[in-house]
Amino acid sequence: MLKKERTNVYDFNFHLVFVTKYRKQIFTTDELRNNMKTILLSIAENKEIEVSSIEVMSDHVHMLISFKPKYAPSSMVKSLKGTSAREWFKLHPETKSKLWGGHLWSPSFFMSTIGNVSENIVKQYIESQMQKSFKTKFG
Repeated sequence: MLKKERTNVYDFNFHLVFVTKYRKQIFTTDELRNNMKTILLSIAENKEIEVSSIEVMSDHVHMLISFKPKYAPSSMVKSLKGTSAREWFKLHPETKSKLWGGHLWSPSFFMSTIGNVSENIVKQYIESQMQKSFKTKFG
């Protein structure tokens, strides 16, 4: 769905996956998974991140997110992971002992864009622009 701002119009979504440190199974009950969902959704709301879908598994999180183009994807991930870890340990300090070094998340993540058209369609569209421009000028 197109999102309109004062200076831009955009439509991009990201599939984001991040895992617990050492793939430790931390979110092992519905209550723990729901606590993390609540934390992540609160952070998203504060950071202007739209969450279309979220699932917290025992050792990782999947999110379908969108945010304004003025923000760098890596900044959004850093906000989600860093803030959620701090909030999580306030709620569940006992889980720190399951993680060497006390870090909740692995430093890595997976993120891919989700488009409503394929890469080939966009490539064809871009390549066709020169042909259209040439026809307009030299008819």
